[in-house]
Amino acid sequence: MRLNKYFLAGIALAGLIFTSCNDDDDGGVEPVELRDEREQAVIDDDSIVEYLTTHFYNYEEFENPTPDFDYNIVFDTIAGENSDKKSILESPLLETKKVTYKVNETEIDYNLYVLKVREGVGEKPHFTDSTYVRYKGELLNAEVFDNNINSPVWFDLIGYLYANFNSVGQRQLYREGGVIPAFRESLTEFKSASNYSVNPDNTIEWSNDYGIGALFTPSGLGYFNTPKGGKAYSPLIFTFHLLNVNEADHDGDGVPSWMEDVDGDGDVYDDDTDENGLPNHSDPDDDGDGLATRREIIINADGTITFPDTNNNGTPNYLDADYFQPVEEE
Repeated sequence: MRLNKYFLAGIALAGLIFTSCNDDDDGGVEPVELRDEREQAVIDDDSIVEYLTTHFYNYEEFENPTPDFDYNIVFDTIAGENSDKKSILESPLLETKKVTYKVNETEIDYNLYVLKVREGVGEKPHFTDSTYVRYKGELLNAEVFDNNINSPVWFDLIGYLYANFNSVGQRQLYREGGVIPAFRESLTEFKSASNYSVNPDNTIEWSNDYGIGALFTPSGLGYFNTPKGGKAYSPLIFTFHLLNVNEADHDGDGVPSWMEDVDGDGDVYDDDTDENGLPNHSDPDDDGDGLATRREIIINADGTITFPDTNNNGTPNYLDADYFQPVEEE
């Protein structure tokens, strides 16, 4: 499950400081010499466009599926007996998503190409949610470096921080979860399956309406200078099935993590109301007033949340350190 294992490199580039909680998070792989991010983005985009121009996917199988079709996306070169195939670049299902990613306080613009073969009909994940996916990762040369296409796994798209003390009593921040930006940015464009059934052998069968897609990403939204599949600065391809979605509340404070993006910039790690080093989505007492966030909000019977502002100062109680009286559930 290298998608989350190698996320550390991307976060470190983004300037977020933390310590990995797993000794083998980098798999023993050392990053190579750092290149200019903007220049590499152009080089990667040229390589991806060339690939999209010279390759096709098995769209005919999706248009007329046989009873035993596995609904996996397969790529091949437009040549020989396939010389009349329509390129991926020509597909009306291919979308170009502009992604701005901050690297060491510098904003870099990337093109992320998403092939939306089927959107899905179930739940659409927020960028902070957990997703249950089948996936395969490969390089532009078709070398497969990660494969869980037959064994779905859960991925926490954004991850969270927690504080602990090291052996000499120093407080440190540790990280759990998170995936590369390209995977998160792509999965949020799809929806899960609408339902599932449990077979007599206890295996799960998903309704055939889950999201099916592929992403083509520059290395800057992937692993960048961390060697992956044997080569650093590699554009990547992921194909996937989005089966299930779980709305995440990482700190268990009653506020879904996506709602803890206070400034609405799509980054929950820069929202730290009490400035204690833990972003709000990782902090059960967002304003640091000593009263847990859960006691300063109201979760209604229908699941909606009310955020009281008792002193009418424009800041809800759970983000207002000057007000710390628990609210009463209705």
